[in-house]
Amino acid sequence: MSAVPVPQHCPTPRELDDLELLSTGALAPTTRFGEPGSPVTLDLPGEVAEAPVVELVDPEGLPLARVATATGELEVLTHPEYGPFRRLYLSPAQVREQHAGHMFVPVADALDETQLAELAALDAQVVLLSLVGHRTSDLSPVSLIRASLAAAKRLDGEVVAIPLAAHDDPQADHDLGVRVVANYAGPDPVHALRTPDVVSTTSTMYAADIAAIVAADQPPPDEQGLVLFFTGLSGSGKSTLARALMDRILEQGVRTVTSLDGDVVRRHLSAGLTFSKADRETNIRRIGWVAAEISRHRGLAVCSPIAPFAETRAQVREMVEDAGGAFFLVHVATPLEECERRDRKGLYAKARRGAIPEFTGISSPYEEPTDASVRVDTTGRTIEAALDDVIDALRQAGFLDLDGPAT
Repeated sequence: MSAVPVPQHCPTPRELDDLELLSTGALAPTTRFGEPGSPVTLDLPGEVAEAPVVELVDPEGLPLARVATATGELEVLTHPEYGPFRRLYLSPAQVREQHAGHMFVPVADALDETQLAELAALDAQVVLLSLVGHRTSDLSPVSLIRASLAAAKRLDGEVVAIPLAAHDDPQADHDLGVRVVANYAGPDPVHALRTPDVVSTTSTMYAADIAAIVAADQPPPDEQGLVLFFTGLSGSGKSTLARALMDRILEQGVRTVTSLDGDVVRRHLSAGLTFSKADRETNIRRIGWVAAEISRHRGLAVCSPIAPFAETRAQVREMVEDAGGAFFLVHVATPLEECERRDRKGLYAKARRGAIPEFTGISSPYEEPTDASVRVDTTGRTIEAALDDVIDALRQAGFLDLDGPAT
């Protein structure tokens, strides 16, 4: 009789960071997910959570650990082997052995000239603990490590990368950070950098090499990766608005554009999916993942699915922002009555007859966004007039500065 296979699950980026710290002993005395009072938790989907043991894998499917779902206890299988600067991701035991007697300095941002002078005055061998976990720094992990290496070179110091993630609880994250840094430093001293009394309203004074790293990682809005996400009911005008905006951008040559239209994506990326709620959400997440990857490489993606559910739109926003892009949500808020009046494809009529199940606005809800960057109602308006609302909002946000239509 064959053994029942252990289900696999890929945790979120935050959970993967927590798993790595648990696996290396950096969170000691915490040794498992879900200990009382700890922000280090693991959210397993319903069907997976029902299994007694789940195998946790990285995004490429490499098994990292097994977790007992009832207790959160871990069996470590292996540690991540690849990724930029992986050689700097040491365990606390390795750090205590290799850097005994040094001064440890946790950093979550690039060091400015004042901070470099502060560390130089310590007259100690410095190890910069670069806190590169999920959303702990405004810089990307790679850029934070590069900036730390540039600073360490000036100090004749060393750099260790620590995947200490943020958990949206400032006090819990502070306490967790203190514990993690203490586990890395052991008996050696830890130096907390002073916070400037006055925050510059212009720019932080970085050394030239560090400034270049920060500038490359944090481009101005008009050079940032951007996802323009149009959402609204069928017949609201969202696809027409999205196409008109793309045409305007292409006519003026300000950015290259990738279209991720709902119907086109279904033919090429999501063929085989049904219109059930689960499959519709899968379709939106696929669109979001592709859009996020485009934004990661400083591209501009235009998406125009119905995307009726707030949770899935939030997941797309998170994917884009984690990739370093900006997410600009356009709610095409044309009322249901107007959308149904237009009904060029006869879809609403079929949905009213029950011929189309789970149809958004009729037999399935549309959750109106509360976080839209701009809200546009196309009722009784020309496309050009409605498009001007979107362009004005993009201009005010600093993402695009488009002229009127070419004549």
